[in-house]
Amino acid sequence: MEIRELARVEWPAQLLEIPQPPERLWIRGALPPEGTKLLTVVGSRAMTRYGQEACERLIAGLAGYPISIVSGLALGIDTCAHKAALNAGLHTLAVPGSGLADDVLYPRSNRSFAKEILKAGGGFLSEYQPETVSRPYLFPERNRLMVGLADAVLVIEAGQKSGTLITARLAGEYNRDLLCVPHRIGDPQAFGGHLFIRLGATLVAEPLHILEALKIMPRESGGAPALRELEGAEREVWSLLAEPKTRDEILRAASGGAGETLTALVALELHGLIKEEFGAWRRA
Repeated sequence: MEIRELARVEWPAQLLEIPQPPERLWIRGALPPEGTKLLTVVGSRAMTRYGQEACERLIAGLAGYPISIVSGLALGIDTCAHKAALNAGLHTLAVPGSGLADDVLYPRSNRSFAKEILKAGGGFLSEYQPETVSRPYLFPERNRLMVGLADAVLVIEAGQKSGTLITARLAGEYNRDLLCVPHRIGDPQAFGGHLFIRLGATLVAEPLHILEALKIMPRESGGAPALRELEGAEREVWSLLAEPKTRDEILRAASGGAGETLTALVALELHGLIKEEFGAWRRA
């Protein structure tokens, strides 16, 4: 597919807001449609199983919404995010640390996958001449574009020495919402997410949290109330069921009394929002 230089009037408006905007931009494929929110997803190249599951589950939950997934085409979380976007029918935009020509696109192992992105209507964006070969110093430069494009930045996982930490710090400098997935205590890949959650980043445990950050109203499901209409004990129980729990686990974790919590469980079940399977309550 043709590589062309973007006229400045075609640039995503967000890129003109950052301290060091690019001088030129090349596009291959398509930019997100007008009115689309851009979610930049970053994380470790050494992706863990937990990171993969979190990435796939969160992006799958965004299906049908006007959201484009932005990432860097790198191995690990980046590739997982692009693939999850395609599986969910979402637009995805890759910002590689190289030019966009077939023979230099980085990483080499993703060149065949790049064709899948283009075939699905996604795109590639770069500030480098099309034949520019990847170099280590290009990646921090590339990261600022990924953050600059974003309405919000989602950190899936990041170790203590991960380059993702730099990208997350840029989100604060560029006034972009920073979202982080929590991990188990002691997990080496938890360092970045837990650090930034402590510093005020939004904790993300379900797709609804991303929709809230992007200011997108969740869809209503049949005759059930929209999730945004849930209040009090019902909203608390819904939040607790980000992961399946037994009734006793819900009662122990809830802040209200047993009667109030059980009433909320029944109400959510009647609305079709939750169900009980194999002794545990889970979202429907």
